Amino acid sequence: MIIVRLTKSFMVAALAAFALLVAYNNVADWGANYAFVQHVLSMDTTFPGNPLTGRAITDPALWRTAYVAIIAAEVVVGIVLASAAFRMLRALRDEARFAHAKTWVVAGVGLGFALWFFGFMVVGGEYFQMWQSATWNGQESAFRFYMTMLGVLIFVSLPEPH
Repeated sequence: MIIVRLTKSFMVAALAAFALLVAYNNVADWGANYAFVQHVLSMDTTFPGNPLTGRAITDPALWRTAYVAIIAAEVVVGIVLASAAFRMLRALRDEARFAHAKTWVVAGVGLGFALWFFGFMVVGGEYFQMWQSATWNGQESAFRFYMTMLGVLIFVSLPEPH
């Protein structure tokens, strides 16, 4: 059914728009989320006496490097997902081409999962103990991002009815 393929394509395009808008916002309003990266990496808002603060990164050059890497990853996720949506739309009436285009969704969501789950939950949340911060804890937002992406991936991966 064409409506299912159109819906899948739209959902992937929406994920692409999200990732690219997040990247744009991080550049346009640099200071807002740069402060987030600074505080998470420096571990300055974790519980008092935290024995893991030896992991903290307090070098502003490394904060900037990490922030630029996050933004670059968001751009790559957005571009890969936009490419997937475009390829899916071009192949709406060709089952084999549409199925092949969906492999780009897997790649884009995989990269998004790497960023928002591994980057924010594993590295930020656990390694830098972000979960201990009442102010600089991005785990709930990251969870919403990667779970939405996984939900779209599951739907896109299902075969379309004939």
